Amino acid sequence: MNLSKRYFLMLLSAALINSAAFAASEKPNILFIFLDDFGWKDTSYMGSDFYESPNIDKLASEGMVFTKAYSASANCAPARACMLSGQYTPRHEIYNVGTGLRGNPKHSRLKHIPGVDTLDTSIRTWAQQIQASGYETAMMGKWHLSDDPIPYGFDVNVGGTHSGSPPRGYSPPHPNIPSLQGLPEDSYLTDYLSDQADAFIRSNKDNPWMLYLTHFAVHTPLDAKKELVAKYEAKAKGELHDHVEMATMIQSVDDGIGKIQATLDELGLTDNTIVLFFSDNGGYGPATDMDPLKGYKGTYYEGGIRVPFFVKWPGVVAPGQKSSEPIIGVDVFPTLCEMTGAALPNGQDLDGVSLVSLFKGETPNLGNRALYWHFPAYLQSYAVTDEQRDILFRSRPCSVIRVGDWKLHQYFEDGGLELYNLRDDIGETRNLAKSMNEKTSELLARLEGWREGIGAPVPNERNPQFDAFAEAEGLRGRVKTRK
Repeated sequence: MNLSKRYFLMLLSAALINSAAFAASEKPNILFIFLDDFGWKDTSYMGSDFYESPNIDKLASEGMVFTKAYSASANCAPARACMLSGQYTPRHEIYNVGTGLRGNPKHSRLKHIPGVDTLDTSIRTWAQQIQASGYETAMMGKWHLSDDPIPYGFDVNVGGTHSGSPPRGYSPPHPNIPSLQGLPEDSYLTDYLSDQADAFIRSNKDNPWMLYLTHFAVHTPLDAKKELVAKYEAKAKGELHDHVEMATMIQSVDDGIGKIQATLDELGLTDNTIVLFFSDNGGYGPATDMDPLKGYKGTYYEGGIRVPFFVKWPGVVAPGQKSSEPIIGVDVFPTLCEMTGAALPNGQDLDGVSLVSLFKGETPNLGNRALYWHFPAYLQSYAVTDEQRDILFRSRPCSVIRVGDWKLHQYFEDGGLELYNLRDDIGETRNLAKSMNEKTSELLARLEGWREGIGAPVPNERNPQFDAFAEAEGLRGRVKTRK
């Protein structure tokens, strides 16, 4: 080989290496913070008058805050399955936490649809798509969809099992979670996960990475970080919030986010890191409040499914923006794929839409699209309250549709319909189903058409264990309170 040809090949090789390095540097890192049972108003930026979240608030102020963001389910496992798969519940068939009947069978008029409790490995996740596009990927915290998240697109797993909560609280030991063995006795789980997240970022500072930081917090057991108890015990109670244990748990999350943000700044990664913040469902009713929303985790009123969401995307999303566009958990899949340049999976139905054009301000709204929820199961009550349909269950089998400002609930046991205009009645206090027959019929037809198209099972078989007398006795014990 002559000198000129060898020199040309050397230049070409160097150019290719530089090109590859440039392409890698253009891939934005993804920090996806996904909290558990974190209510619509549980941050200061959304209106809490007791909980403190200065680091979360700062990130929110640097991006776009969504005031009408929804989980695709009112409780943990199905919400996560929808968000990871990009599919509504009838496609992946995870309808509830577990497959058994949740509640007293004497109070359940129908046989519930059990579904499954593990995400089918034939369903691709956005993590697999991002991993395949050249990212280092990590899952830290709550997984809840199988015994191990690694087969679903993660290179690293810290804490992820089928468990929905830390079995013995937020201090060691953590039995049955292999990756959380041997922690120091004085460690606090939320802090530990934040430290591991920090270490992952440092070890991958020269590679594109995606970190799914899915804290167990603030799921029960409500387990205070002891060093913070005195602070909140001395703090004046708010009109909305006053729960000391919850406040310490939220501060632990926020402190960890502050530490991670400082590391991004130190490593010069802040401008190339997209931050998303989301919750799996509404807040835990006995400890928090989403007022003026009705309901909480487990109900299909707004307090059970409307959650905080924001995106910070330096150089793309201008700081200080707010959007009132309704979005939902199944939108996460196509959004993350477009953000990272990852391909969408061939042959897999996706129910969401990419939000990237909305983030960029190119699409003022997403049109008159409908958002859907389908819950053919039961979820037992944990409080005597007027923020659920009856005292015995947070939710009975139902489907829900939202289109524009209108929201329709359909309950299968008694054929009950509830129609609300959320612009005028965000608290879902005035059922318009009977007074607005045309709108009710329109939305019901659209909801039933969606169920038929997606193959959603509707429970219709009588539960032989149902006892009308026992149900009536339970319902007579109703005592209305407002949490």
